[in-house]
Amino acid sequence: MTVYVLDTHALVWYLTNDRRLGAQAEAVLNDSGVTLIIPAIVLAEIKDLARKGRFAKTLDDVLAVIESDPRCLVHPIDLGVIRAAPMQLEIHDSLIVGVALAQTSAVDGVLTCDQAITNAGLVSVVW
Repeated sequence: MTVYVLDTHALVWYLTNDRRLGAQAEAVLNDSGVTLIIPAIVLAEIKDLARKGRFAKTLDDVLAVIESDPRCLVHPIDLGVIRAAPMQLEIHDSLIVGVALAQTSAVDGVLTCDQAITNAGLVSVVW
């Protein structure tokens, strides 16, 4: 099984067909044979973006897409994630990476263009 963790940009830009979405990330998101792990912090960030008027969809819109796609799994912020979350990243990035690191089976990559995550070198990055 091929497994990827999504960051907020990847999910938002995929849902809005934004050209800033990286070609490799888009290919993963269009692959029907992958598992997509969505950290709960990503959904919290999307809710906040919608509140600020920076994302046209509501959290309910996003949840409808996620809940109808059997590839998607929402991962909570639990003690395993908090323990795995690296100290050198800001909290949102740290929790996203923590979700990837806390998985009991291998994660093939994190879909992100975030330079802090990329530069940390703690997880494979796909963009």
